[in-house]
Amino acid sequence: MTLGPLMADVEGYELTPEDRELLLHPAIGGVILFARNYGSAEQLAALVADIHQLRDPHLLVAVDQEGGRVQRFKDEFTHLPPLACLGKIYDKDKARAKHLARTTGWLMASELRAAGIDLSFAPVLDLDFGVSTIIGDRALHQRPEAVAELAQAYQSGMHDAGMAATGKHFPGHGAVAADSHLALPLDERRYQDIEQWDIVPFRRMIHAGIAAIMMAHVVYSDVDSWPAGFSSRWIKDILRDHLHFNGLVFSDDLSMEGAACAGDHVARAGTALEAGCDMVLVCNDREASGLVAESLGSYENPVAHTRMMRMHGRHPIDIKSLHNDPRWAQAVAAVRGYEDNPELDLDLS
Repeated sequence: MTLGPLMADVEGYELTPEDRELLLHPAIGGVILFARNYGSAEQLAALVADIHQLRDPHLLVAVDQEGGRVQRFKDEFTHLPPLACLGKIYDKDKARAKHLARTTGWLMASELRAAGIDLSFAPVLDLDFGVSTIIGDRALHQRPEAVAELAQAYQSGMHDAGMAATGKHFPGHGAVAADSHLALPLDERRYQDIEQWDIVPFRRMIHAGIAAIMMAHVVYSDVDSWPAGFSSRWIKDILRDHLHFNGLVFSDDLSMEGAACAGDHVARAGTALEAGCDMVLVCNDREASGLVAESLGSYENPVAHTRMMRMHGRHPIDIKSLHNDPRWAQAVAAVRGYEDNPELDLDLS
């Protein structure tokens, strides 16, 4: 059975019969987990193993584990500072900031891989223009060159841990005040300005081999009247043809208000896939997930399937082995130290 184009969620700590029925549908290709799915590290590993055992090849299991305001798993996981902390260190010591970015990416990914999770939707590549209510300190920096350098280091750490990176939110969510979870943001800047600022980190990460990119639910009116995640101009013409990106394209969550302009969930999924997304997310709405799965039937896209397979986690490890690794203890000390003490200089291997 191939991986389908729909990523859905599950109810709680264990799979219910309804969860299993949905996840066995051929349109499903992945599962996104939330805080409600986490009780302990042991329980999480059992849940992920159960999901993986349902299908061959196994479903992708994903989470948002950026750090700061967006960290779904907390107890028994290292607290991850907001990415903006790395940007502040970068302004004083670029080499140290990049080292810490790599360390943070490795630690985040290693702890998730120890639970069997395939990917975290990270790093954020948006710029902090100081106006966004939803991006803010999730951004690494306000300057595109700084974001690109830190993100490449962060991705390198993720790769060391066996996890592919996903850059978000293309082409850039940081210049609009509205939260796309609650409204449809409108960015009226010229394309030339977006290309010279927001797209720079994405372009450089594409050159660095990033495996996946998540689209923004934002209308960039100088380019298209559709939000980027529903726009073939953004996905096919700019991201694929102009920037030569050959990896996996995720939609953002189609249950967000920023996606409502495309109709009901079935219409949203169809429009996003037609525009060029490889995988669409429907979160926190079981009825909608089921309707989208039924509407897609046995939808197949062999190229997208190949891209999804590249997102499977590598370097399997258990939590005990990870905690016995000296690199883990050093990484925990470094990450715990730099949020509250940005001047602290730890000697890390």
